[in-house]
Amino acid sequence: MISKASRTSNTTKCLNLGSYNYLGFAAADEYCTPRVIESLKKYSPSTCSVRVDGGTTKLHTELEELVARFVGKPAAIVFGMGYVTNSAIIPALIGKGGLIISDSLNHNSIVNGARGSGATVRVFQHNNPSHLEEVLREQIAEGQPRTHRPWKKIIVIVEGIYSMEGELCKLPEIIAVCKKYKAYTYLDEAHSIGAIGKSGRGVCELLGVDPADVDIMMGTFTKSFGSCGGYIAASKEIIQYLKCTCPAHLYATSMSPPAVQQVISAIKVILGEDGSNRGAQKLARIRENSNFFRSELQKMGFEVLGDNDSPVMPIMLYNPGKIPAFSRECLRQNVAVVTVAFPATPLLLARARICISASHTREDLIQGLEVISKVGDLVGIKYFPAEPPKHEQDRKKLG
Repeated sequence: MISKASRTSNTTKCLNLGSYNYLGFAAADEYCTPRVIESLKKYSPSTCSVRVDGGTTKLHTELEELVARFVGKPAAIVFGMGYVTNSAIIPALIGKGGLIISDSLNHNSIVNGARGSGATVRVFQHNNPSHLEEVLREQIAEGQPRTHRPWKKIIVIVEGIYSMEGELCKLPEIIAVCKKYKAYTYLDEAHSIGAIGKSGRGVCELLGVDPADVDIMMGTFTKSFGSCGGYIAASKEIIQYLKCTCPAHLYATSMSPPAVQQVISAIKVILGEDGSNRGAQKLARIRENSNFFRSELQKMGFEVLGDNDSPVMPIMLYNPGKIPAFSRECLRQNVAVVTVAFPATPLLLARARICISASHTREDLIQGLEVISKVGDLVGIKYFPAEPPKHEQDRKKLG
C-alpha cells in the first residue's frame, strides 16, 4: 500500500547552489530596494493593461533606453516574461519562406519560437562554426523546399552561455560565417548579460565582438538583475516593427512597474551610476567565485562542463539512478542543488547544474565543495582521479 504524501511544517535552511541569482540582486539591496518600494507606492503592482493601451509608464520607457545603452544597440523593447521574449519574438521576425538555423542545444523557448514561426528550421552541431557553414552552403544552394526559390530571410540563432552546458558561444567565428553568407544573427544572452564581461555587458564584451555585428540581441532580467521579464535590442527600425506587430507587446499585460524599477536600479549599480563601485565588485566576485569553484570541482575528479568565467557549471552524473541519490544526499547535508534529466538532457547525460553567485562567500563555496565531494564519493560520480594536495605535488617534484 502506498502511503499518502502530506505536507509538513518542517523547514531546512540550505546553501543555495541552484538559483540564477548571479549578482545577488534577488536579495534586499541598499540601492535597489528603496527605489522599488517607492515605485510600488507610485505606480502600484501592475498597470493592468497592455503596453499599447495604458501599460506604458515612464519607467518602461526609461528601462528600454537604459537597456539599449547598456548592450550597445540603438533601441530596445521589454516584455514581462523571459520565455515569451523568444517564443513570441521569433515568429514576428520570420515566417514562411524563411530559414532558421539553430544551435542543436538552444533553449526550449527558442525551439518553440522557431516551430511556431512557420519558417523552415535546420539545426547545426552545437557550437560548431564549421558545421554551421556547411548547413548554410547546402541550404542556400538548395533554396526553399519544393520550389527551390531563394530564401526570403535566413536567421542563425545562438546563445551567449548555454544554460545546460555552461559553455560560451563561439560568437566571433559564428558572426564571421553569417557575414560571409549574409545571414542575420540572433543572440540569446539570458545567462550571459550582466554576469560576464568586464562591465557586465555579456558575451560580446567578453569575446571582443562589436554589438553592431549582432542583428538581434535578446536577454532576460530573471538572472543577473533579480527581476522578471526580458528584452530585445536591435536597430530602431526593427524595434519599431516589433512594437507594431509582436503579440507579446500588443496583447500581454505590461511588465510590473516595481519589477521595471528593480532592473533599472540593478543596471545603474552595475554601471557604477549609483555612486559606488559595488557593481564592479560584484562582477569581480562572480568571476572569482565561478573560476574557483570550477577549478576545485575538477581537482576533486568530477567531470565539469563549461568554460572559465561562466557561472553555470554542470557536474555530470550520467546514470539516471544517481540523480535522486545525489540531490537528496546534498539536501540532507543542507546544500540545495538542481539536477537535470530527460527530456531537458539526453537520457544518459544527466547532470547536476551548479549556479554560482557573487553573493556566495568563500566560506559558502568551501562548504558546498566539501558536501559535494562527500556525496560524490558516496554516489560514485568522480570519474577522474583526484589531484593530490599541493604539498603532495611539491613533494613528488622534489622526489
